[in-house]
Amino acid sequence: MTVPPAIDAARVAEASPDDGGGMPREAPLAMPVQDLSHWDMGQGHRPARPGRDPWPARILVFGGALALTAFGGWQMVETVSVSGNPTALQLVLVVLFCLTFSWIALAFTSAVLGFGMLLRRPRPMSAPTALTTRTAVLMPVYNEATARTFAGVEAMREAVEATGLGDHFDWYVLSDSTQPDAWIAEERAFLELRGRLGPDARLYYRHRAKNHHRKAGNIGDFVTRWGGHYEHMLVLDADSLMSGSAIVALAYAMEADPDAGIIQTLPLIINRNTLFARLQQFAARIYGPVIAAGLSAWSGRDGNYWGHNAIIRTRAFAESCGLPDLPGKPPFGGHILSHDFVEAALIRRSGWAVYMLHRLPGSYEESPPSLIDVAVRDRRWAQGNLQHARVIGAAGLHPATRQHFATGIAGYLASPLWLMQLVVGILLVLQTATERPDYFGGAGFSPVFPRFDPVRALQLFGLTMAVLLAPKVLGLILALLDAPVRRACGGAGRLILSSLVEILLSALVAPVAMVIQSGSVIGILLGRDTGWNPQRRDDGSIPLRDIVRRHRWHTVLGLVAGIAAFAIATSLFLWMSPTILGLVLAIPISWASGQLTLGLALKRRMLLATPEEASPPEIALRAAALATRNAARGYDDTDSLVAIHADPALAHAHSRMLPKGQRRPRGAIDADQTLAAAKICEAETVAEAQLWLSQKERMALLHDRALVDRLVRLETSHA
Repeated sequence: MTVPPAIDAARVAEASPDDGGGMPREAPLAMPVQDLSHWDMGQGHRPARPGRDPWPARILVFGGALALTAFGGWQMVETVSVSGNPTALQLVLVVLFCLTFSWIALAFTSAVLGFGMLLRRPRPMSAPTALTTRTAVLMPVYNEATARTFAGVEAMREAVEATGLGDHFDWYVLSDSTQPDAWIAEERAFLELRGRLGPDARLYYRHRAKNHHRKAGNIGDFVTRWGGHYEHMLVLDADSLMSGSAIVALAYAMEADPDAGIIQTLPLIINRNTLFARLQQFAARIYGPVIAAGLSAWSGRDGNYWGHNAIIRTRAFAESCGLPDLPGKPPFGGHILSHDFVEAALIRRSGWAVYMLHRLPGSYEESPPSLIDVAVRDRRWAQGNLQHARVIGAAGLHPATRQHFATGIAGYLASPLWLMQLVVGILLVLQTATERPDYFGGAGFSPVFPRFDPVRALQLFGLTMAVLLAPKVLGLILALLDAPVRRACGGAGRLILSSLVEILLSALVAPVAMVIQSGSVIGILLGRDTGWNPQRRDDGSIPLRDIVRRHRWHTVLGLVAGIAAFAIATSLFLWMSPTILGLVLAIPISWASGQLTLGLALKRRMLLATPEEASPPEIALRAAALATRNAARGYDDTDSLVAIHADPALAHAHSRMLPKGQRRPRGAIDADQTLAAAKICEAETVAEAQLWLSQKERMALLHDRALVDRLVRLETSHA
C-alpha cells in the first residue's frame, strides 16, 4: 500500500483563502436563463464604436461557394444526361453531389480568402506594460491526469508572473471529477502548490458534488458565485497551455475593446507523438492557419467560440449566456452539449462582439492519440452540433451566427450524405450493367445508351479533388514561403513529403471515419444519447482486441463492397478502390494510428514535423518538467482512501473545502451514502474500507465530514 507524502499543515493554513476552504469569498452575478423564442433588441449592449460587417469577404466566400456548386452541379447533370433525360436515381445522385460539393466548396473559398489574408504582413504587436482590470483564469477538469493538469496551471502562472502583471490574474481549478482518486489527487496537488506559493498565491480550487450541465454548468457555477470579482475570465481546457504574453495580450485586447464579449485564439496542437496525433498536429499547424484566417475574415465581429483558450467579458456572459434546457429528452432535448457555439450566439445577440485573434502566438492544446479516441470525442461533438438544429432558429440571432450553426450541422451530415452518394453511384452502375438497353425507346430513332459521359465524369472528379485538396496546398505554399517554418519542418523537400504522407494517410483513414461518423449521426437521429466520458489524452495504444471489436464490421463492409463491386464491373471496383482499401484495412489502420513507435519513427526522420517540435515553446518545456516532478509525487497513483487516512492535514483540509451540508428531506435516502456509512462503521482497517467500498460509495464517504473522520480513525492494518 503506497502512502503519499504528507501535506505541510502549517503552510496550508498560512496560504488558506478567506473562506477557510479552497475558494475566496463569493461575489455573485445573476445569470438568468435566456429565452430562445423571444428577444427584445433594445435590451442588449449598445456598442461604443460602430462595427462594419465584412460584406466583401462574405460575398467572396459564400458567392464563390455558390458559383462553384452551381458549376459542379451543372457538370454532374451533363454527365448523367449524355443519353437523354436523367432518371430519378440519377437526379438523386445530382442532389447528393450538390449537397456534399457545397461543403468542400465553402471550405475552398474560405481557404482562398485566408490565403490572401496571410500573405499580408501582420501588424507588429507591442507587449502590454500595464493592465487596469482583473481576470480569472479558469481550468475546468473532469477526471483528468492531475500531474499534467496542475503542471500546466503552475507553468502558466509562472509565465504570467514573469511579465510583471501577475497581480491582475487569479487562477481557478474547477473540478467536476466523479472518480474519488482523481478528486483527492487534485486536492493534494492544489494544497501542495498553494502551500509552496504562499498566502499571495491567488490560486483556488473547487469541487462540485454534482456535475450539473457538465462544463457549461461548471463555468456557470463559477460566474454566479465568484464572477463579480472579475471583469474577464479566460477559459481553458485541461490540456490547454498558453504563454504568459498571450494571456496578458488577451486581457489587454479586452481592455482596449469595450465592445468585445469573447476573443478567441487559434490553439496549435503540440506534444503529440502517436501516428494519428502527429497527423492532426501537422495538419493543424500547416493547413489550420489558412482555414482560421478565412473564417476570421468573413466572420468579422460575428465570430464563434470554441470553448477554450479564449477570454470572455464576465458580466456580458452572465447577462447573456444562461443556457436553457431544450424541450424533450436527449439527444436533441435536455441540456445543450456544444454550449460554446450557443454562448457565442447569445452574447452576440446581446450586442457584444465575438472575434478571433488568429495571429496571436502562444496558444496551445493537445489532441486525442488514436482514431478510436477521436471517434469517441466526435460522437459527443456530433450530438452537440445536431442539437443546434433546435437553436438555429432562436429569436434575434445574427445571420452569421446562424451560418456557424449551419456549418457545424452540415459538417456532421456530410458523412452520411457522402455514404448515400456512394450507394446511389453503385446502384446506378449496377443498373447500367444489368438492364438491357432500350436503344430506340425514345420518340425518335436515335439510340439511347444508358451510360455516363466518361470525359465529363473525369473532369468532374478532377474538379472535386482540386477543390478538396486546395486548402492543404495553400497552407503548404504559405509554409514554404515562410523561411523559419520551412527550415523547422526539415526544409522544402521534407515539408512537401510530409504533406504527401498526410494526404495519403488521411485518405486511408477517411472511409473508416466516414462510416463511423455516419453511424454516430444515425444513432443520434434514432434517439441514442452519447453521455459525456472523460477524454483520453495520453500516448498509450488501445488493446488489439478492442480495436478488432470496434472495426470488424468496417472490415466486413469493405470486403463485401469490394466483392460486389468487382462482380458488377471492374471499372466500379477501380473507382471504389480507395474506399474499399480503407475499410478492409480498418483494423491495422486503427492499430497503427495509436502507435507511439510509428509516430516517433516519423519524428526521427523529420516527417510530419512542426516548428513547435524543432523549437518547443518555453511554456511547454516548463509544463513537461513540472509534470514529471508531479508524477514522481504519485498524485495519480495513490488510492484516495489511503491518502486521506495517511495524512491528517489532508483530511482536515479536505473537510474544510467541502460545501456546507444540506438537511436531507425526510424519506429521501441516499443509498450510496447509507451503504458507505454502514461499511465504514463496520470496517476496522483502511484495507477493509478499500475492499468493501464501491466507487460511488467512496464518493459519498468523501462528501461526508463525519465519515471522513471515521476513515481517519481506522487502523492501518490488523495488529
